Amino acid sequence: MSNASPPFDKIALLGIGLIGSSLARAAKKHGLAGHLAIYTRSPATLAKAKELNLGDSYSDDPAEAVQDADLVVLCVPMGAYESVAKAMAPGLKPGSIVSDVGSTKQSVFGDVMAHLPAGIHLVPAHPVAGTAESGPEAGYAKLFEDHWCILTPAPGTDRAAIDKVQDMWSRCGMMVEEMDAAHHDHVLAITSHLPQLISYTIVGTVTDLQDDLKKEVTKFAAGGLRDFTRIAASDPVMWRDVCLKNKDAVLDVLGRFTEDLTALQRSIRRGEGEALHEAFTRTREIRRGVIEAKQDFIDVKTEDNGKP
Repeated sequence: MSNASPPFDKIALLGIGLIGSSLARAAKKHGLAGHLAIYTRSPATLAKAKELNLGDSYSDDPAEAVQDADLVVLCVPMGAYESVAKAMAPGLKPGSIVSDVGSTKQSVFGDVMAHLPAGIHLVPAHPVAGTAESGPEAGYAKLFEDHWCILTPAPGTDRAAIDKVQDMWSRCGMMVEEMDAAHHDHVLAITSHLPQLISYTIVGTVTDLQDDLKKEVTKFAAGGLRDFTRIAASDPVMWRDVCLKNKDAVLDVLGRFTEDLTALQRSIRRGEGEALHEAFTRTREIRRGVIEAKQDFIDVKTEDNGKP
């Protein structure tokens, strides 16, 4: 932890799952707050967070957790944003910053902004990092390192508030970029939400196979199926909320994917080898782009003390 004064006197984390608990660990590691308050409605999860020493204070009341906080970060499932925003509003300090870690951004304005008192600065954020694990035990401070964090503040948002949120994520090791919320939702529908839905569907197809065939498929699972099962093991609550909150963009990219899949079926049925070769060659360029962007890696839990 740095000896310099922390950028925030108090940060309140509302929700302490994978992202919340990773941010709590990163906040301690990088000295981001003088006091770290944690809220969750589950007594068992709150007890586990306290056992893991993730914060300095613990509460099952959002308004209590956010009192005197300079920064409040919503880390709850997106379906709970509105109810938590309503509950925390009476406890917010004038001039404080409210942010989040959700995977869709347009919905944040409707679910959160309408319930914030005047003078509160809303700076939505999406740290594009994660694993298939969930819960406070799953987090680790290095989760965010070398990943992108996208900020989607509304026009006219206080510049100092945006800079403070950007600085926090930069200190956690992230590369930060600002983007229009609608553009973010469409980009992430392609890069994140569509692959997730494809993974759920493929693994769902496997579960519907006859028992004897299913055993052979899982026994001889190659890299492709293995990777899909890893993605499909992600938190179902989170992905249910993502699909509902980003419905229009998700349906758009699903429609495009369905058209492309139909074209692929047609090429195979007709024996169009050249068309198949052209399609498979063209898509290799995306893979090269991912490698060049240095986003080809698997998150590994490597805390300084060697523990997850």
